[in-house]
Amino acid sequence: SLTGSPVTLKILQNWVPRVSHYFDKEHYTYVGHQIVIQESIEHFGAVVWPGALALSQYLESNQEQFNLKDKKVLEIGAGTGLLSIVACILGAHVTATDLPEVLENLSYNISRNTQNLNMHKPEVRKLVWGEGLNEDFPISTYHYDFILATDVVYHHGALDPLLATMVYFCKPGTVLLWANKFRFSTDYEFLEKVCNIFNTTILAEFPESNVKLLKATVRKN
Repeated sequence: SLTGSPVTLKILQNWVPRVSHYFDKEHYTYVGHQIVIQESIEHFGAVVWPGALALSQYLESNQEQFNLKDKKVLEIGAGTGLLSIVACILGAHVTATDLPEVLENLSYNISRNTQNLNMHKPEVRKLVWGEGLNEDFPISTYHYDFILATDVVYHHGALDPLLATMVYFCKPGTVLLWANKFRFSTDYEFLEKVCNIFNTTILAEFPESNVKLLKATVRKN
């Protein structure tokens, strides 16, 4: 079940597109820092999607409500790394994860945008949803304050493993922040499953881009 009434927001056009034939470099500004993101047209995960812009903007604007300083943050499906970079600038201990084929571009973007910052150094790791979670991220060692996920739900066959991954990492005290462009009935079906498992609130809606931003926490027994 959903609680609360969301605020209605607009994704601000705070980037300047630069065009090249193969890799596009997009320039963004968040929290007073210019961030240069290299995109690849070869992978879904190597393009900046609207959910990442929405959540980056929201975290920048709501630092009192969601204070990431010195918090442990895990991003699942980090893609180009924009959101992980913003979380790092906001002072978090960031672990950015994605599929093996995306990691090279992800690592490149994260290192080039954080190397000169006096912040916690972010970590980039492979994470295939639903696979090897206990081996790679044993619960006894890994506990995250925030799980970030943007545009992880679209027309793909890994929705059940994605949900299992969210459930695995969301422990008591963990906040899941999920921003997604809602396009298909499967997106809403996934939202319904999230609402059945977690305490879920819609924090914000971005009607122009059909993005909803949700907060989910573990239900207390």
